[in-house]
Amino acid sequence: MSEWMKKTGPESDIVISSRIRIARNLEETPFPYLLDEARGEEVVQRVYQAVIEGNSALKDDFKLLSMKDLDKIERLKYIEKHLISPDLAKNTTQGNMLVNRQESISIMLNEEDHIRIQCILPGFQLDETWNLADKIDDLIEEKVKYAFDEQLGYLTSCPTNLGTGIRASVMMHLPVLNMTGYINNIFHASNQIGITIRGIYGEGTEFLGNIFQISNQVTLGITEEEIIKNLKAVVTQILQKERMMRGTLLEEKSIELEDRIFRSYGILKSARIINATEAMKLISDVKLGVCLGLLKDTTLTLENMNYLMAMIQLGHMQSHFKMELKDHERDVKRADFIRSIL
Repeated sequence: MSEWMKKTGPESDIVISSRIRIARNLEETPFPYLLDEARGEEVVQRVYQAVIEGNSALKDDFKLLSMKDLDKIERLKYIEKHLISPDLAKNTTQGNMLVNRQESISIMLNEEDHIRIQCILPGFQLDETWNLADKIDDLIEEKVKYAFDEQLGYLTSCPTNLGTGIRASVMMHLPVLNMTGYINNIFHASNQIGITIRGIYGEGTEFLGNIFQISNQVTLGITEEEIIKNLKAVVTQILQKERMMRGTLLEEKSIELEDRIFRSYGILKSARIINATEAMKLISDVKLGVCLGLLKDTTLTLENMNYLMAMIQLGHMQSHFKMELKDHERDVKRADFIRSIL
């Protein structure tokens, strides 16, 4: 399991992780959708050599993985770890990734762009995540020349990534803002200031387990530092609002809140069959109870709740049980696994 999934960081009662993604393309090389297999392999080797030759300490830290050599379960597991995208997972002709031992850094090769550097750390650590991603970016740029325009900045396959090519995102657990409907106000306000809110696996995905990804929309005409600063300010406000409303709910509707949390805990401890959507909702309630100090069981830690949220996803489940699971079998195994942890 990735380091960021096992550990907690600053503000981890609400902020699950911080991530930076940098999109880059090589100069005088067709974008990935126009690459043939030979040119695609050339991109992979040039970037791989840039990383391992740029810093000898990284040679043993990074491994190169080809999508064609990974089975369906392994690819799905990497998606669930947020280390690759569904699009890269489907690209079994040219798609590759470089990933470090801690799985805090992944470099997607021949996805929508030639290079997508991703760095992810636990908790609210946007500055630290950006510094890590920036170092990897500089390391590669020392060896290869990026496609760049003086007016447009870094050139990317999708116009929405032009400029800095940077997407900064923070994954947050916001059960009370969602429970009270206040999250709709945040959706509306965020759109006005160039911030987007997506589901657990990005654009077009569900808000499973009250998990929301907050990220910048604008990459052109703004510096990297401004992107980080703006997102930090927005996330801080959301974090403070969620924390304040948790306190208010605990004070004004403590019985109703405790009833919801303990019912969810009871179902998780007793259920014999459960699907992922219901399990994520119930674990979200229990995680809230842990953060508020309402559940005292020693097995109920923030780390264990984050572990459960990760392990009940399809790829992790199938990897754990070392088999491809059908729908009914999957839901039974999921319930068994949850009970074993609790």
